[in-house]
Amino acid sequence: MGKPKEPQPVKLFMSLIALEPGVFQQGVKDLCSTLGETDTISQRFPFDFTDYYTQEMGKPLFRHFVTFERLISIVALPDIKQATNRLEEKYATPDGNRRINIDPGYICLEHVILATTKGYAHRPYLRDGIYADLTLIYRNKSFQLLEWTYPDYRQEEVIALFNQFRKKYKENLREGSTHPC
Repeated sequence: MGKPKEPQPVKLFMSLIALEPGVFQQGVKDLCSTLGETDTISQRFPFDFTDYYTQEMGKPLFRHFVTFERLISIVALPDIKQATNRLEEKYATPDGNRRINIDPGYICLEHVILATTKGYAHRPYLRDGIYADLTLIYRNKSFQLLEWTYPDYRQEEVIALFNQFRKKYKENLREGSTHPC
């Protein structure tokens, strides 16, 4: 019989999509005030795989991925998603349109998970209206796509970036970098 045990802490990351660099920078600053310092802010990626956000946010949109120094407990992900939703509301225009989209997720040795408010077959429910989206899995020394992986997460440079994040995560585990969220 297996004995239940808590999972290791995980590496928190955010995907931030914005039109205005100043809104992106202020969003990162606000995230740091709640979650601690970043250890990586990726290059700027064009967000042009879909027009999903164009009507609300304009274009051309760009994305950065941000990781944080301290590791978190997996159970904190729904609370973090609720906090990022509030931050999106803070930066919204007076008519309610978002100026920044912030999607939190985590990296562990086995996979990449995004937090979402939309359920689906590959998105098990966590709590408080938040679901876990299994986005990438680690196999054969690299993160691998799944049939439902978003197109922008399928890019070679994004896969390479997440492989780098995983290496940093392994270093964090050795250092014992946790954050009590």
